Amino acid sequence: MSPFTRAFRSRVGGGLAAVATTAALVLAGAPVAQAEDVRARQWYLDAMKAEEMWKVSTGKGITVAVLDSGVDPTVPELRGKVLPGPDMVDEVVGAGDDDSGATQYNGGHGTTMAAYIAGTGAGGGLKGLAPDATILTVKVGLPGSEGIFLSVEPMTKAIRYAVDHGSRVINLSIGALAAKKEHEAELQAAIDYALGKGALIFASTGNEGDELDLYPAKMRGVVAVGALDTKGKVAKFSNYGDHVGLAAAGDQLPGRCEKDKTRFCTKFGTSGATAIASASAALIWSAHPDWTNNQVLRVMMETAGHNGPVPSKYIGFGGVRPAQVLLEGKGDPGPADVNPLLAARGQASPAPGGSAVPKNSPSPESTGAGGEDGRSKESQAAPEAAAGSGEGGFPLWAIVASAVAVVTVIGAVVAVSVRRRRA
Repeated sequence: MSPFTRAFRSRVGGGLAAVATTAALVLAGAPVAQAEDVRARQWYLDAMKAEEMWKVSTGKGITVAVLDSGVDPTVPELRGKVLPGPDMVDEVVGAGDDDSGATQYNGGHGTTMAAYIAGTGAGGGLKGLAPDATILTVKVGLPGSEGIFLSVEPMTKAIRYAVDHGSRVINLSIGALAAKKEHEAELQAAIDYALGKGALIFASTGNEGDELDLYPAKMRGVVAVGALDTKGKVAKFSNYGDHVGLAAAGDQLPGRCEKDKTRFCTKFGTSGATAIASASAALIWSAHPDWTNNQVLRVMMETAGHNGPVPSKYIGFGGVRPAQVLLEGKGDPGPADVNPLLAARGQASPAPGGSAVPKNSPSPESTGAGGEDGRSKESQAAPEAAAGSGEGGFPLWAIVASAVAVVTVIGAVVAVSVRRRRA
Protein backbone atom coordinates (compact mmCIF):
# COMPACT_ATOMS: atom_id res chain seq x y z
CA MET A 1 0.00 0.00 0.00
CA SER A 2 1.40 3.39 -0.91
CA PRO A 3 2.31 5.92 1.85
CA PHE A 4 -0.34 8.45 0.90
CA THR A 5 -3.01 5.73 0.75
CA ARG A 6 -2.20 4.80 4.35
CA ALA A 7 -2.23 8.47 5.33
CA PHE A 8 -5.57 9.06 3.64
CA ARG A 9 -7.14 6.01 5.27
CA SER A 10 -5.99 7.11 8.71
CA ARG A 11 -7.51 10.56 8.22
CA VAL A 12 -10.97 9.68 6.97
CA GLY A 13 -11.45 6.59 9.16
CA GLY A 14 -14.98 5.23 8.96
CA GLY A 15 -15.91 7.49 6.07
CA LEU A 16 -13.45 5.80 3.73
CA ALA A 17 -14.39 3.51 0.89
CA ALA A 18 -11.94 1.70 -1.35
CA VAL A 19 -12.88 1.83 -5.00
CA ALA A 20 -10.76 -0.33 -7.26
CA THR A 21 -12.67 -2.23 -9.91
CA THR A 22 -15.77 -0.66 -8.42
CA ALA A 23 -15.29 2.87 -9.68
CA ALA A 24 -12.06 3.02 -11.59
CA LEU A 25 -11.65 2.25 -15.22
CA VAL A 26 -9.61 -0.90 -14.78
CA LEU A 27 -6.48 -1.42 -16.82
CA ALA A 28 -7.24 -4.39 -19.01
CA GLY A 29 -4.02 -5.14 -20.83
CA ALA A 30 -0.90 -3.89 -22.51
CA PRO A 31 -0.73 -0.54 -24.32
CA VAL A 32 -2.92 -0.81 -27.37
CA ALA A 33 -1.43 1.39 -30.02
CA GLN A 34 0.39 4.57 -30.81
CA ALA A 35 -1.57 7.76 -30.32
CA GLU A 36 -2.40 8.21 -33.99
CA ASP A 37 -4.43 4.99 -33.93
CA VAL A 38 -6.57 5.89 -30.91
CA ARG A 39 -9.49 7.40 -32.80
CA ALA A 40 -9.83 4.24 -34.88
CA ARG A 41 -10.19 2.28 -31.66
CA GLN A 42 -13.00 4.41 -30.29
CA TRP A 43 -15.58 2.03 -31.72
CA TYR A 44 -18.47 3.55 -29.80
CA LEU A 45 -18.12 6.91 -31.59
CA ASP A 46 -18.76 5.27 -34.93
CA ALA A 47 -21.50 3.09 -33.51
CA MET A 48 -23.26 6.13 -32.04
CA LYS A 49 -22.98 8.10 -35.32
CA ALA A 50 -20.80 10.73 -33.67
CA GLU A 51 -19.56 12.30 -36.90
CA GLU A 52 -23.14 12.89 -38.05
CA MET A 53 -24.19 14.20 -34.65
CA TRP A 54 -21.33 16.68 -34.58
CA LYS A 55 -22.89 18.42 -37.59
CA VAL A 56 -25.83 19.20 -35.30
CA SER A 57 -24.22 19.55 -31.87
CA THR A 58 -20.77 19.36 -30.33
CA GLY A 59 -21.64 20.15 -26.72
CA LYS A 60 -20.68 23.81 -27.04
CA GLY A 61 -21.86 25.99 -24.18
CA ILE A 62 -22.21 23.11 -21.71
CA THR A 63 -19.90 22.70 -18.72
CA VAL A 64 -19.46 19.16 -17.43
CA ALA A 65 -17.98 18.79 -13.96
CA VAL A 66 -15.65 15.80 -13.61
CA LEU A 67 -15.51 14.93 -9.91
CA ASP A 68 -12.67 12.46 -9.81
CA SER A 69 -8.98 12.04 -9.02
CA GLY A 70 -8.12 15.23 -10.89
CA VAL A 71 -7.67 16.10 -14.55
CA ASP A 72 -4.37 16.82 -16.28
CA PRO A 73 -5.01 19.88 -18.48
CA THR A 74 -1.72 19.47 -20.33
CA VAL A 75 -2.58 16.37 -22.36
CA PRO A 76 -3.01 17.47 -26.01
CA GLU A 77 -6.72 16.69 -26.32
CA LEU A 78 -7.63 18.71 -23.19
CA ARG A 79 -5.49 21.80 -23.60
CA GLY A 80 -7.60 24.91 -23.18
CA LYS A 81 -10.61 22.79 -22.22
CA VAL A 82 -10.30 22.48 -18.44
CA LEU A 83 -11.47 24.88 -15.75
CA PRO A 84 -9.52 24.24 -12.52
CA GLY A 85 -11.54 23.59 -9.39
CA PRO A 86 -10.52 23.01 -5.79
CA ASP A 87 -8.97 19.93 -4.23
CA MET A 88 -11.83 18.88 -1.96
CA VAL A 89 -9.82 15.99 -0.52
CA ASP A 90 -7.21 18.39 0.85
CA GLU A 91 -9.90 20.78 2.05
CA VAL A 92 -11.93 18.12 3.88
CA VAL A 93 -9.35 15.68 5.23
CA GLY A 94 -6.07 17.53 4.83
CA ALA A 95 -4.51 14.93 2.56
CA GLY A 96 -1.90 17.45 1.46
CA ASP A 97 -0.38 17.80 4.93
CA ASP A 98 1.99 14.87 4.48
CA ASP A 99 4.87 14.60 2.06
CA SER A 100 3.22 12.10 -0.26
CA GLY A 101 2.58 14.62 -3.01
CA ALA A 102 -1.04 13.52 -3.15
CA THR A 103 -2.41 16.99 -3.80
CA GLN A 104 -0.15 17.37 -6.81
CA TYR A 105 -1.62 14.33 -8.50
CA ASN A 106 -3.66 14.90 -11.64
CA GLY A 107 -5.20 11.49 -11.91
CA GLY A 108 -5.00 9.43 -15.05
CA HIS A 109 -8.51 8.16 -14.30
CA GLY A 110 -10.05 11.63 -14.16
CA THR A 111 -8.06 12.73 -17.19
CA THR A 112 -9.40 9.83 -19.24
CA MET A 113 -12.98 10.55 -18.13
CA ALA A 114 -12.62 14.19 -19.16
CA ALA A 115 -11.21 13.13 -22.53
CA TYR A 116 -14.10 10.72 -23.16
CA ILE A 117 -16.42 13.66 -22.63
CA ALA A 118 -14.68 16.61 -24.28
CA GLY A 119 -11.39 15.52 -25.82
CA THR A 120 -10.55 17.25 -29.09
CA GLY A 121 -8.43 14.44 -30.51
CA ALA A 122 -5.50 16.84 -30.83
CA GLY A 123 -2.06 15.28 -30.92
CA GLY A 124 -3.50 11.87 -31.60
CA GLY A 125 -5.36 11.89 -28.29
CA LEU A 126 -8.87 10.80 -27.43
CA LYS A 127 -11.84 12.33 -29.19
CA GLY A 128 -14.67 13.13 -26.83
CA LEU A 129 -18.30 12.53 -27.67
CA ALA A 130 -18.98 16.21 -26.88
CA PRO A 131 -15.72 17.77 -28.09
CA ASP A 132 -16.76 21.39 -27.58
CA ALA A 133 -18.02 20.96 -24.03
CA THR A 134 -16.02 22.51 -21.19
CA ILE A 135 -14.63 20.48 -18.30
CA LEU A 136 -14.64 21.67 -14.68
CA THR A 137 -12.36 19.47 -12.60
CA VAL A 138 -12.82 19.01 -8.85
CA LYS A 139 -10.68 16.47 -7.02
CA VAL A 140 -12.65 14.22 -4.68
CA GLY A 141 -10.45 11.11 -4.45
CA LEU A 142 -6.86 9.94 -4.33
CA PRO A 143 -5.20 7.14 -6.27
CA GLY A 144 -3.63 4.26 -4.43
CA SER A 145 -2.31 0.77 -4.90
CA GLU A 146 -5.86 -0.59 -4.68
CA GLY A 147 -7.63 1.99 -6.83
CA ILE A 148 -9.23 5.32 -5.94
CA PHE A 149 -9.92 6.15 -2.31
CA LEU A 150 -12.53 8.67 -1.33
CA SER A 151 -14.70 9.97 1.44
CA VAL A 152 -18.31 11.03 0.94
CA GLU A 153 -17.56 14.45 2.42
CA PRO A 154 -15.38 15.74 -0.46
CA MET A 155 -17.95 14.45 -2.95
CA THR A 156 -20.74 16.34 -1.17
CA LYS A 157 -18.84 19.62 -1.18
CA ALA A 158 -17.77 19.11 -4.79
CA ILE A 159 -21.34 18.64 -6.04
CA ARG A 160 -22.37 21.97 -4.53
CA TYR A 161 -19.26 23.68 -5.88
CA ALA A 162 -19.82 22.31 -9.37
CA VAL A 163 -23.40 23.48 -9.70
CA ASP A 164 -22.60 26.86 -8.15
CA HIS A 165 -19.90 27.34 -10.79
CA GLY A 166 -22.05 26.72 -13.84
CA SER A 167 -21.92 22.97 -14.37
CA ARG A 168 -25.06 21.63 -15.98
CA VAL A 169 -23.83 18.03 -16.00
CA ILE A 170 -21.95 16.40 -13.12
CA ASN A 171 -19.95 13.25 -13.88
CA LEU A 172 -19.16 10.91 -10.99
CA SER A 173 -17.20 7.97 -12.40
CA ILE A 174 -16.42 6.91 -8.85
CA GLY A 175 -18.23 5.28 -5.98
CA ALA A 176 -18.10 4.48 -2.28
CA LEU A 177 -19.18 1.27 -0.62
CA ALA A 178 -20.25 2.81 2.66
CA ALA A 179 -20.94 6.11 4.36
CA LYS A 180 -21.81 7.36 7.79
CA LYS A 181 -25.50 8.19 8.18
CA GLU A 182 -24.85 11.88 8.66
CA HIS A 183 -22.65 11.95 5.57
CA GLU A 184 -25.31 10.15 3.54
CA ALA A 185 -27.89 12.77 4.55
CA GLU A 186 -25.49 15.56 3.59
CA LEU A 187 -24.80 13.89 0.25
CA GLN A 188 -28.51 13.57 -0.50
CA ALA A 189 -29.03 17.23 0.39
CA ALA A 190 -26.25 18.21 -2.03
CA ILE A 191 -27.79 16.08 -4.79
CA ASP A 192 -31.22 17.62 -4.20
CA TYR A 193 -29.59 21.05 -4.30
CA ALA A 194 -27.92 20.33 -7.64
CA LEU A 195 -31.10 18.93 -9.19
CA GLY A 196 -33.11 21.89 -7.93
CA LYS A 197 -30.56 24.22 -9.49
CA GLY A 198 -31.10 22.51 -12.85
CA ALA A 199 -28.17 20.08 -13.11
CA LEU A 200 -27.99 16.40 -14.07
CA ILE A 201 -25.84 13.92 -12.14
CA PHE A 202 -24.51 10.69 -13.67
CA ALA A 203 -22.67 8.10 -11.56
CA SER A 204 -21.10 4.71 -12.25
CA THR A 205 -22.68 1.56 -10.85
CA GLY A 206 -19.35 -0.21 -10.27
CA ASN A 207 -17.52 -3.17 -11.73
CA GLU A 208 -17.98 -6.20 -9.50
CA GLY A 209 -20.59 -7.75 -11.79
CA ASP A 210 -22.89 -8.11 -8.82
CA GLU A 211 -26.19 -6.76 -7.50
CA LEU A 212 -24.55 -3.98 -5.56
CA ASP A 213 -25.44 -0.36 -5.03
CA LEU A 214 -22.80 2.27 -4.31
CA TYR A 215 -22.71 5.88 -3.28
CA PRO A 216 -23.56 8.11 -5.08
CA ALA A 217 -25.16 5.92 -7.80
CA LYS A 218 -27.69 4.59 -5.29
CA MET A 219 -28.82 8.05 -4.16
CA ARG A 220 -32.21 9.47 -5.05
CA GLY A 221 -32.10 11.56 -8.23
CA VAL A 222 -28.72 10.33 -9.48
CA VAL A 223 -28.69 8.60 -12.88
CA ALA A 224 -26.84 5.35 -12.23
CA VAL A 225 -25.06 4.18 -15.39
CA GLY A 226 -24.20 0.58 -16.24
CA ALA A 227 -21.82 -0.61 -18.95
CA LEU A 228 -22.45 -2.29 -22.30
CA ASP A 229 -19.96 -4.46 -24.12
CA THR A 230 -19.01 -4.32 -27.79
CA LYS A 231 -22.02 -6.46 -28.68
CA GLY A 232 -24.42 -3.99 -27.14
CA LYS A 233 -25.25 -6.22 -24.17
CA VAL A 234 -24.72 -5.59 -20.51
CA ALA A 235 -21.05 -6.06 -19.67
CA LYS A 236 -20.39 -8.96 -17.32
CA PHE A 237 -18.49 -6.72 -14.90
CA SER A 238 -21.28 -4.12 -14.65
CA ASN A 239 -23.05 -3.95 -11.28
CA TYR A 240 -26.82 -4.05 -11.43
CA GLY A 241 -29.92 -3.37 -9.35
CA ASP A 242 -33.19 -1.46 -9.29
CA HIS A 243 -31.31 1.84 -9.11
CA VAL A 244 -29.79 1.55 -12.62
CA GLY A 245 -31.12 4.28 -14.91
CA LEU A 246 -29.19 4.07 -18.19
CA ALA A 247 -26.26 2.26 -19.81
CA ALA A 248 -23.50 3.14 -22.24
CA ALA A 249 -20.41 1.65 -23.86
CA GLY A 250 -17.87 0.64 -21.24
CA ASP A 251 -15.78 -2.21 -22.63
CA GLN A 252 -12.59 -2.22 -24.72
CA LEU A 253 -12.16 1.52 -24.53
CA PRO A 254 -8.78 3.14 -25.21
CA GLY A 255 -7.54 5.36 -22.41
CA ARG A 256 -4.29 6.90 -21.27
CA CYS A 257 -2.08 4.45 -19.42
CA GLU A 258 -1.55 5.22 -15.74
CA LYS A 259 2.24 4.91 -15.74
CA ASP A 260 2.99 6.31 -19.18
CA LYS A 261 0.34 8.87 -20.12
CA THR A 262 1.84 9.25 -23.60
CA ARG A 263 0.53 5.80 -24.46
CA PHE A 264 -2.94 4.27 -24.52
CA CYS A 265 -4.17 1.10 -22.86
CA THR A 266 -7.33 -0.95 -23.30
CA LYS A 267 -9.71 -0.23 -20.42
CA PHE A 268 -13.11 -1.31 -19.22
CA GLY A 269 -15.54 -0.11 -16.58
CA THR A 270 -18.76 1.66 -15.74
CA SER A 271 -16.59 4.75 -15.30
CA GLY A 272 -16.21 5.15 -19.06
CA ALA A 273 -19.89 4.37 -19.58
CA THR A 274 -20.80 7.17 -17.19
CA ALA A 275 -18.59 9.65 -19.03
CA ILE A 276 -20.24 8.71 -22.34
CA ALA A 277 -23.69 9.17 -20.79
CA SER A 278 -22.64 12.59 -19.47
CA ALA A 279 -21.33 13.56 -22.90
CA SER A 280 -24.61 12.43 -24.48
CA ALA A 281 -26.49 14.77 -22.16
CA ALA A 282 -24.13 17.60 -23.10
CA LEU A 283 -24.76 17.03 -26.81
CA ILE A 284 -28.53 17.10 -26.38
CA TRP A 285 -28.50 20.09 -24.06
CA SER A 286 -26.26 22.08 -26.36
CA ALA A 287 -28.71 21.56 -29.21
CA HIS A 288 -31.69 22.42 -26.97
CA PRO A 289 -30.37 25.03 -24.51
CA ASP A 290 -33.88 26.04 -23.47
CA TRP A 291 -34.66 22.57 -22.10
CA THR A 292 -34.42 21.88 -18.39
CA ASN A 293 -32.44 19.07 -16.82
CA ASN A 294 -35.66 17.08 -16.52
CA GLN A 295 -36.42 17.45 -20.22
CA VAL A 296 -32.93 16.41 -21.29
CA LEU A 297 -33.11 13.34 -19.08
CA ARG A 298 -36.60 12.48 -20.28
CA VAL A 299 -35.61 12.35 -23.95
CA MET A 300 -32.54 10.32 -23.03
CA MET A 301 -34.73 7.80 -21.26
CA GLU A 302 -37.37 7.72 -24.00
CA THR A 303 -34.89 7.21 -26.81
CA ALA A 304 -32.73 4.68 -24.95
CA GLY A 305 -35.36 1.99 -25.26
CA HIS A 306 -35.13 -1.60 -24.17
CA ASN A 307 -36.20 -4.93 -25.62
CA GLY A 308 -38.28 -5.87 -22.59
CA PRO A 309 -40.18 -4.33 -19.69
CA VAL A 310 -38.45 -1.23 -18.38
CA PRO A 311 -36.58 -0.40 -16.41
CA SER A 312 -34.24 -3.37 -16.47
CA LYS A 313 -32.11 -3.80 -13.38
CA TYR A 314 -29.14 -4.37 -15.67
CA ILE A 315 -29.37 -1.45 -18.11
CA GLY A 316 -32.20 0.65 -16.73
CA PHE A 317 -34.12 2.28 -19.56
CA GLY A 318 -31.48 1.14 -22.06
CA GLY A 319 -28.31 2.26 -23.79
CA VAL A 320 -27.98 5.99 -24.45
CA ARG A 321 -28.78 6.99 -28.04
CA PRO A 322 -28.36 10.75 -28.51
CA ALA A 323 -28.50 10.25 -32.29
CA GLN A 324 -32.18 9.43 -31.91
CA VAL A 325 -32.73 12.93 -30.51
CA LEU A 326 -30.30 14.92 -32.63
CA LEU A 327 -30.69 13.18 -35.99
CA GLU A 328 -34.18 11.71 -35.80
CA GLY A 329 -35.92 14.33 -33.66
CA LYS A 330 -37.27 11.65 -31.34
CA GLY A 331 -38.15 12.05 -27.69
CA ASP A 332 -40.79 14.25 -26.06
CA PRO A 333 -39.17 16.66 -23.57
CA GLY A 334 -42.42 16.84 -21.62
CA PRO A 335 -42.92 18.94 -18.47
CA ALA A 336 -40.00 21.09 -17.42
CA ASP A 337 -40.39 20.64 -13.67
CA VAL A 338 -40.92 16.88 -13.33
CA ASN A 339 -37.89 14.64 -12.95
CA PRO A 340 -38.73 11.59 -15.10
CA LEU A 341 -36.45 9.20 -13.23
CA LEU A 342 -37.93 10.08 -9.86
CA ALA A 343 -41.44 10.05 -11.29
CA ALA A 344 -40.90 6.53 -12.63
CA ARG A 345 -40.01 5.48 -9.08
CA GLY A 346 -42.93 7.29 -7.45
CA GLN A 347 -40.70 9.96 -5.91
CA ALA A 348 -41.10 13.72 -5.81
CA SER A 349 -38.91 16.07 -7.84
CA PRO A 350 -36.65 18.52 -5.98
CA ALA A 351 -38.14 22.00 -5.84
CA PRO A 352 -36.65 24.57 -8.23
CA GLY A 353 -33.84 26.59 -6.72
CA GLY A 354 -32.17 23.76 -4.87
CA SER A 355 -34.64 22.99 -2.09
CA ALA A 356 -34.51 19.51 -0.68
CA VAL A 357 -37.05 16.84 -1.53
CA PRO A 358 -39.89 16.90 1.04
CA LYS A 359 -39.13 14.70 4.03
CA ASN A 360 -42.14 12.51 3.38
CA SER A 361 -40.88 11.54 -0.07
CA PRO A 362 -40.44 7.78 -0.48
CA SER A 363 -36.91 6.56 0.08
CA PRO A 364 -35.02 4.66 -2.62
CA GLU A 365 -35.45 1.51 -0.56
CA SER A 366 -39.24 1.86 -0.26
CA THR A 367 -39.96 2.29 -3.96
CA GLY A 368 -38.83 -0.14 -6.62
CA ALA A 369 -37.48 0.87 -9.99
CA GLY A 370 -39.88 -1.37 -11.84
CA GLY A 371 -40.16 -5.07 -12.57
CA GLU A 372 -37.55 -7.26 -14.21
CA ASP A 373 -38.43 -9.34 -17.22
CA GLY A 374 -36.82 -12.50 -15.87
CA ARG A 375 -34.20 -12.87 -18.59
CA SER A 376 -30.64 -13.74 -17.73
CA LYS A 377 -28.10 -10.97 -17.29
CA GLU A 378 -26.29 -11.95 -20.49
CA SER A 379 -29.48 -11.58 -22.54
CA GLN A 380 -30.23 -8.06 -21.37
CA ALA A 381 -29.32 -6.52 -24.71
CA ALA A 382 -29.21 -2.86 -25.49
CA PRO A 383 -32.05 -1.74 -27.77
CA GLU A 384 -29.76 -1.57 -30.78
CA ALA A 385 -28.72 -5.20 -30.51
CA ALA A 386 -31.56 -6.15 -32.82
CA ALA A 387 -31.91 -2.80 -34.56
CA GLY A 388 -31.16 -1.95 -38.13
CA SER A 389 -28.08 0.03 -39.03
CA GLY A 390 -30.13 3.09 -39.85
CA GLU A 391 -31.50 3.54 -36.33
CA GLY A 392 -28.40 4.98 -34.74
CA GLY A 393 -26.87 3.95 -31.47
CA PHE A 394 -24.96 0.68 -31.37
CA PRO A 395 -23.92 -1.95 -32.18
CA LEU A 396 -23.38 -0.74 -35.73
CA TRP A 397 -20.25 -2.79 -35.98
CA ALA A 398 -20.18 -2.89 -39.78
CA ILE A 399 -19.26 0.78 -39.93
CA VAL A 400 -16.21 0.40 -37.72
CA ALA A 401 -13.32 0.32 -40.14
CA SER A 402 -10.64 -0.33 -37.57
CA ALA A 403 -10.69 -4.12 -37.65
CA VAL A 404 -7.04 -4.29 -38.58
CA ALA A 405 -6.12 -2.28 -35.49
CA VAL A 406 -8.21 -4.56 -33.32
CA VAL A 407 -6.16 -7.57 -34.40
CA THR A 408 -3.07 -6.05 -32.80
CA VAL A 409 -4.64 -6.19 -29.35
CA ILE A 410 -6.88 -9.23 -29.56
CA GLY A 411 -4.33 -11.39 -27.76
CA ALA A 412 -4.20 -9.00 -24.82
CA VAL A 413 -7.97 -8.69 -24.70
CA VAL A 414 -8.46 -12.48 -24.70
CA ALA A 415 -5.88 -12.90 -21.97
CA VAL A 416 -7.55 -10.26 -19.83
CA SER A 417 -10.95 -11.80 -20.43
CA VAL A 418 -9.67 -15.12 -19.15
CA ARG A 419 -8.19 -13.46 -16.07
CA ARG A 420 -11.43 -11.60 -15.38
CA ARG A 421 -13.47 -14.79 -15.61
CA ARG A 422 -11.12 -16.63 -13.27
CA ALA A 423 -11.34 -13.75 -10.83
